[in-house]
Amino acid sequence: MVDAEQLVRLLQATAGGDQKAFAELYTASSSHLFGLLLRILKRRDWAEEALQDCYVKIWQKADTYAPDKGAPLTWMMTVARYRALDLLRVKRPEVEMPEDEDGVEIGFADESSGIDPEARAVEGEGLGRLEGCLEGLQEEQRRSVLLAYYEGYTHQELASVLDAPLGTVKSWVRRGLQRLRECLGE
Repeated sequence: MVDAEQLVRLLQATAGGDQKAFAELYTASSSHLFGLLLRILKRRDWAEEALQDCYVKIWQKADTYAPDKGAPLTWMMTVARYRALDLLRVKRPEVEMPEDEDGVEIGFADESSGIDPEARAVEGEGLGRLEGCLEGLQEEQRRSVLLAYYEGYTHQELASVLDAPLGTVKSWVRRGLQRLRECLGE
């Protein structure tokens, strides 16, 4: 496992423009990010493209990482996840982004929305709390949310994999996300 303290130091040095520290950061963390990207994108060429984009973003935004708000690898993996989902939207236009009851996309911010995805990545208290909240979901909701967010499944793909009607799957994802937001807000 990658040493979190070392990653914090490398990110801070990268924020100061230290290219050697950035190269070390890449060596220490790229296999983790690439594995996540490959799981979401399911294509090696797309994952390689997204990995390159992630490290450009990490180089540009390293100064926004706040160690007191989350683990460095979690922050970098969130950057990677956002990049993968953005790439899916471009390469697979059938990918639907989940919406809340008002029809507003949830979960994925982009530069044009005015909400910095990297800033969102450092919010919260970490994976332990998220895992606890996931355990509190009904099995269908948990599985739907995990497949949608960590494997990049579309609603149509979820319906097929879970052998459930499309509307039901959309409800599971929406309600699961709502319960997660409530749990994490407590």
